[in-house]
Amino acid sequence: MIQDRLEYFLPSPGIRLKVSGVSKVVRSLSSGLVSMVGSIALLTAIWTAASLLSGKELPSPFETAGVFWELIRDPFYNAGPNDKGIGLQLFLSLQRVFTGFALGSLVAIPLGILLGSSPLARRFLDPIVQILRPVSPLAWFPIGLAAFSAAGSATIFMIFITSLWPTVINTAFGVSSIPETYKNVAKVFRFSRWRYFTRVLLPYSLPHMLTGLRLSMGVAWLVIVAGEMLSGGTGIGFFVWDSWNALSLERVMSAVLIIGIVGLVLDRGFSYISQRFAYEEAA
Repeated sequence: MIQDRLEYFLPSPGIRLKVSGVSKVVRSLSSGLVSMVGSIALLTAIWTAASLLSGKELPSPFETAGVFWELIRDPFYNAGPNDKGIGLQLFLSLQRVFTGFALGSLVAIPLGILLGSSPLARRFLDPIVQILRPVSPLAWFPIGLAAFSAAGSATIFMIFITSLWPTVINTAFGVSSIPETYKNVAKVFRFSRWRYFTRVLLPYSLPHMLTGLRLSMGVAWLVIVAGEMLSGGTGIGFFVWDSWNALSLERVMSAVLIIGIVGLVLDRGFSYISQRFAYEEAA
């Protein structure tokens, strides 16, 4: 009788399970928040020390904060070709990055699958990949300028050609590392090429492809700043160079912070997608 009354007042297992799940989410968010605050504090301390060691030649975080606020307070103003808000400059840069990245992915994924699945193609194409892969991004800009006769198109070409290689190499590795057991099972069940591609090759190599795409996006975002410094006109890279010419290191440092934050968001986005499709780990 007493036990029945106690069970009446005690929460059910389902409720306890829900509460436990909520507490895990809260703990995870709290841990992430503490890590973020700790990282910001560490960066601020290093930045402040560097400013003091440079004899105030490098602006401190507190001096930069005011300029940073001015930039993000009205980020989308447009006062002419050479006077645009940081939001518009960032949007134009992201537009170029995603265009070059998308074009590069359309080439890199099929090329990586071909290299990973065909030993003959690997013998002929792998040396070409290894020759072109280490070429500096800046070396491709004049070639793109000669080919397209436009600075914007040359910048997209530079992103395209430099963002290829991480996806090509990771995709080829994923395809070439498919276990022989999987291939033998596909032969036993007489899989068609399409069925083998969709049921074996793609699920197994997809985590490697996504890792390559994540690295390629990092390269594309890294290259855009240098490309826009060369091409001029618009974009976050041009904004950095224009701020330097105006002798405003506070604006330069603010742009560097924005570039880093956007890069972090892009990387975390691809990391989340990779975790969602991590078939190997789930198995």
